[in-house]
Amino acid sequence: MADNTQAQTNETAAEAANDPVFQQEQAHLLDTYAKLKAMAKTLAEKMERRRWQAAQDKDDMQEEVKHNFASDGEAQETYVDYAVLNNLIRDYNLEQDADSERLAAAAKLLEQPYFAKISLEMRPGAPAKDIYIGLAGVADDNYRRMVVDWRSPVAEVYYNQENGATSYVANGRTINVNLLTRRQFDLERDQLHAYFDSDVAIEDSLLLQSLSAQRSEHMKAITATIQKEQNLIIRHKDVPALLVAGIAGSGKTSVLLQRIAYLFYRNRGDLDPRQVFLISPNPVFAKYIENVLPDLGERNPETITYREFAARLLPAGRNPKAEACPLELLWRIDDAVEHLTFEPNDFRDITFYGTRLVAGAAIMQLMQKYPNVPAGPHLVTLVREELFRRLDARLKQMAATEAVQDELLCLSLDEQVRLFNAPFDPQTEQEARDCALTYLQERFSGAVLAIERDEWLRLDRIGMRLLGVENLPASAWLYLNMAVTGMGNPDARYVMIDEVQDYTPDQLAVMARFFRRAHFMLLGDPHQAIRPETASYEQIRAVFRRLRGSIEECQLLTSYRSTPEITALFAGLLPENERMSISAVQRADTPPALIACPTQDDYERELRAAIVSARENDGLTAVVVPWKHELKKLARLLGDDMPRIIDEGQRLPASGVLALTLPLAKGLEFDHVIVPDAGPGLFPADDHVAQNRLYTTISRATRTITLLANGSFTPLLDFAN
Repeated sequence: MADNTQAQTNETAAEAANDPVFQQEQAHLLDTYAKLKAMAKTLAEKMERRRWQAAQDKDDMQEEVKHNFASDGEAQETYVDYAVLNNLIRDYNLEQDADSERLAAAAKLLEQPYFAKISLEMRPGAPAKDIYIGLAGVADDNYRRMVVDWRSPVAEVYYNQENGATSYVANGRTINVNLLTRRQFDLERDQLHAYFDSDVAIEDSLLLQSLSAQRSEHMKAITATIQKEQNLIIRHKDVPALLVAGIAGSGKTSVLLQRIAYLFYRNRGDLDPRQVFLISPNPVFAKYIENVLPDLGERNPETITYREFAARLLPAGRNPKAEACPLELLWRIDDAVEHLTFEPNDFRDITFYGTRLVAGAAIMQLMQKYPNVPAGPHLVTLVREELFRRLDARLKQMAATEAVQDELLCLSLDEQVRLFNAPFDPQTEQEARDCALTYLQERFSGAVLAIERDEWLRLDRIGMRLLGVENLPASAWLYLNMAVTGMGNPDARYVMIDEVQDYTPDQLAVMARFFRRAHFMLLGDPHQAIRPETASYEQIRAVFRRLRGSIEECQLLTSYRSTPEITALFAGLLPENERMSISAVQRADTPPALIACPTQDDYERELRAAIVSARENDGLTAVVVPWKHELKKLARLLGDDMPRIIDEGQRLPASGVLALTLPLAKGLEFDHVIVPDAGPGLFPADDHVAQNRLYTTISRATRTITLLANGSFTPLLDFAN
């Protein structure tokens, strides 16, 4: 085998030596790489000099600044000196930040200067303009673009994959060009291994090479191999809601992450990662994707599961997934709140440590100060501000009492120093009150939070009165809170929900209302809905049309993850009209192994053999079962031969054999998959959700899959036998 590999390498080298295009591109790569190295070196030295100079200038100016506040004129002069010093520091920081960004881009490009080139005729008869595309953009000292960022407008010509007359949009203007060459590169640092000229996605040599590479424990960016249908979604115009339906392995999650990177680029300096939220199906998935955006030079958005999101908003001890909530109940809340009037029993006392700080009756009186303001978020905001003032006045009143002063004297010396930065030794009555107020503000800080969270409102009682429902479901409680108090995140600009088919309609409604100004991107596969209570695509459309006004849709119908054999197996579980539109890009490989075992002994022997064989394979093998109790049954059967079980708090290893449930496997991929029991017991033929579970399980595999049955296979797989 080694001899064959060496022969192929020699043959490739010989072809390259006789290929003038290869030699030309290699020379360009060497020149670009040398410029990038020189640029990185120059920038690093420049930043170090500036650091030293800034420190020196700061010291010099501080010595010159007059700290004189004896008179108004001298104080004004002192303030001017401070302003000059602050402006100097600000200018240094701005210059340092700009160079730091250029240095980071150069450092990234030194690993792979670019991955593609397009040759454009900008106008008829004009010389061709060569544009090299990479993970970041960088210009030389004369402001000539050496490499353009893959997210730049002109790079769209590369992803459109259409040679000849085409166009792109920059600054709102359509620019017509003639694409003469679309070239892809396989290169590393300053060494070119190969190049490919291609304009058709299915013949994308670089894509096939990338797909054939062994997967790792982390998802990789697909920047160099983004396909046309994916690019249309990544660069889609901003809309209130964008719903993407993609078959298993079509790159939905990759597209989502590239979309986030594109939005950061397009809104550079204006979009903060804290304004972007990624709702992850589970913690394992969140760890799997955590390196993609940093590898693209972007910070990760806040990534949370729905359970984590809801737990932050619900009262302590309330389970976000305890009960289902029909959408009709949420829509009733919208109607009922329009006619809401508050009653005395709608308020509770604000009490901490046995001390009543604000009485519920006092809150009702505050409400009555605003007779012309209807019940709802505006009125609650007004009362909330009044409550802060009431609390402040109450604490000041308490600070003047002897009881609180006595408490201060009982504090340990360490506590006194922590609170007051010195032992408690007031020289005046006012100092004593100030210290007492500091103490009380910390002691009753929970009261401030209670006011902020509107815990003085008895929402369950309000809900019971408005809706006639005791013990509101979690989603209804959250929705009612948002309708009455305005609770939400108005600063969020983008919310990305992966595996959208795994959420219930009420959960989606809660998120759509909470992130009330954000644009949503919803990605999923209706055939991967593995629980009966989750939202259909029609319900998803209905929720977002009602709460966001409109929804646009896109589809991804090409499988990039699995071999054609595996793709055909899971596609066989779909309706015929959908099956016919699905295609696979991967090269043909090993056919799926379906092993029916007539007896229990045969089953146990074949299962153990499959796991032993998997341990000898390269890559990562997953034994996937529907639910946790199936894992326990498998562990009892296999004993010491049971693979390592992955739970929610763990990362995927790079290789080996592991076992996990299907809900945790959602969104992940594995080189090899073993389905321990594909019989009618777990996958009955008359159960649509069970059919989805089988489709989802099979589609986790990229290279090989083994399905076993303790007896006969489910009739769902009759087409495969």
